[in-house]
Amino acid sequence: MRTRTVIAFHAHPDDEVLVTGGTLARLAAEGHRTVVVVACDGVMGDAREPGADRRMGELRASADVLGVARVVHLGYADSGHGPLLYEDPPDRVRFVRAPLEEAAGRLAAVIREENADLLLSYDPNGGYGHRDHIRVHEVGARAAELTGVRVLEGTVPREPIVRIGKALQAVRLLRRYDFSDPSWFGSPGASITHRVDVRRYAAAKQAALAQHQSQMGKGRGSRLHRIMIGLPVPVYGALAGREWFVERSPGKRPEPSEVPEPSEVPEPQE
Repeated sequence: MRTRTVIAFHAHPDDEVLVTGGTLARLAAEGHRTVVVVACDGVMGDAREPGADRRMGELRASADVLGVARVVHLGYADSGHGPLLYEDPPDRVRFVRAPLEEAAGRLAAVIREENADLLLSYDPNGGYGHRDHIRVHEVGARAAELTGVRVLEGTVPREPIVRIGKALQAVRLLRRYDFSDPSWFGSPGASITHRVDVRRYAAAKQAALAQHQSQMGKGRGSRLHRIMIGLPVPVYGALAGREWFVERSPGKRPEPSEVPEPSEVPEPQE
């Protein structure tokens, strides 16, 4: 088996674990080169403020745990999740405001530099409708058109997750999302083309998640983060031991069918 280079394109630090952590660990263990490209640095304000680089530091630590060879930041700020889109910070543009061709060009440059065989991106819903995640899908799709790289889009199977969400809402443990029309969430199970078993890499995936200490503050999401980190590894593996992808139409340069399973903005930074 020849080794491949796989780029995982993500919105924010910690997404690399939640969406593709097990797949990245598995690919690295099997001898493939893996690269994480993140659009946003996890900072809503000025990235030049003291301590603002904390989440990027956590991302690099997570990448080390997963065996990732390189981490690249495209240079954009977080757009936030909610009805209000804040003004750009003084030092860079929020990701959803970045011109599509500009952002795709930056990603395409990394794809070409790495001579990548495969790009991992997001489904059209961005998993759960976050504006930065949807933009990852758009930018990833355009970069694939520019380079011809093969694309697998990270997703979750819609039907079981919606059932679980409705059950949690029935007992008032989940209120944020509306599951009456689930079309905004994940992908239909029938459209999923790759189901990757990563239970053997659950310990690495959990340890990588634990590097994102800044996400363990207050709030329901932070509480869930802490719970997942504290689970026994076999239990964590049972809950997070599979990752799902949808293969989209190839770009200009068809790839072999064999896939290793599993405005002015700062330049991309290592």
